[in-house]
Amino acid sequence: MKKEFLSIIAQLEREKGLDKDVLMETVRCALTVAAKKIAKASSPEEEVKVEIDDKKGNIKVYIGDREVTSEEFGRIAAQTARQVIIQKIREAEKDNIYSEYKEKEGSIVGGVVYRLEKRAVILDLMGKTEGIMPKSFVSPLDKFKMGDRVKAYVHEVKRERGAQIILSRRSPGLVKKLFQLEVPEIAEGIVEIKSIARQAGERTKIAVSSKEEKVDCVGACVGIRGSRVKNIIEELRGEKIDIVRWSEDIKEYIKAALSPAVISMIELDRENRRAKVQLNSDQLSIAIGKRGQNVRLASELIGWEIDVRSKESIEEAVKDLQKLKSLGPKAAESLVDAGYNSLNLLARAESEKLAKLKGIGKKKAKKIVEEAEKIIASAEDKKASENSKNTPEVS
Repeated sequence: MKKEFLSIIAQLEREKGLDKDVLMETVRCALTVAAKKIAKASSPEEEVKVEIDDKKGNIKVYIGDREVTSEEFGRIAAQTARQVIIQKIREAEKDNIYSEYKEKEGSIVGGVVYRLEKRAVILDLMGKTEGIMPKSFVSPLDKFKMGDRVKAYVHEVKRERGAQIILSRRSPGLVKKLFQLEVPEIAEGIVEIKSIARQAGERTKIAVSSKEEKVDCVGACVGIRGSRVKNIIEELRGEKIDIVRWSEDIKEYIKAALSPAVISMIELDRENRRAKVQLNSDQLSIAIGKRGQNVRLASELIGWEIDVRSKESIEEAVKDLQKLKSLGPKAAESLVDAGYNSLNLLARAESEKLAKLKGIGKKKAKKIVEEAEKIIASAEDKKASENSKNTPEVS
């Protein structure tokens, strides 16, 4: 019996991954509860004590000074002990799973889809536990079916009913970890991921740099014939990836982030972390991207606000503002640079804000707003008059 007891403890330790001391304490607690049931009937005031020799497997139970024999443990006491042991082992298992996956927050785990719900995808994580991937954390390109093998990012581990493991396929962290798995130079610390900006299901921009001159950071991430980045794109179901060369020179960094658009000029406002980018009109749509995606991700990647404009649009805006008699070319350029690129915007502007711009001042700012209001009002009156002339009279 002693050998069998130690064998069972060793088996539980091995299969459940539970600490031997925890298991011994669980048995001690169960026997104490069971012994108290016996003591309640015979010696309710006596103290119950359980001694376990974890090396030899000897178990002794005392009620007061009297040792309780195994025959005295009736069916109810034995069932109580069994229930306590099962409950304690389950609690210990849950604690172990929580601790294990809490350490994995911010990393990738592999799992198998075993349940599809309306609001979530449930993954079996190596048979140990399950992970929950809410619909909001699923990439638009992901189409799951039962039995699919999936890699997911451990977004958060909550202590609810043991452990609730929240997984994500939308997080930029997933892309970062995939690059670390696929590119040895990143795992070894030779190539460093500086920043990531992601619109899940559509495009990711990742900025990298190399700590060794001989190692091309972009080439390392792309791999021979694009093999490395292709594997990541395949895992992301075809999501596009732009690998950007990071630079300490913010202008060079912006040019790389907005690639393949060709930049003509960049003006920096370092205090407010704003960059005004000027390019030819044929490059404007490339820089902005579909629904503004390219410039938005570039801004997020760099951490600066990027204002992209074509030379032609700037020149037209300056020309439009010069309809105001109170504005000269330099003042008009200053207003366009500040974002006031139309008479409509000036008519709705606050003169206090305009006054803070270089070369404007309080009096001039007030005059600019009043003059812009008059021109806009005059244009609206003229349009209303023309519409009334073109409207047929009803007899």
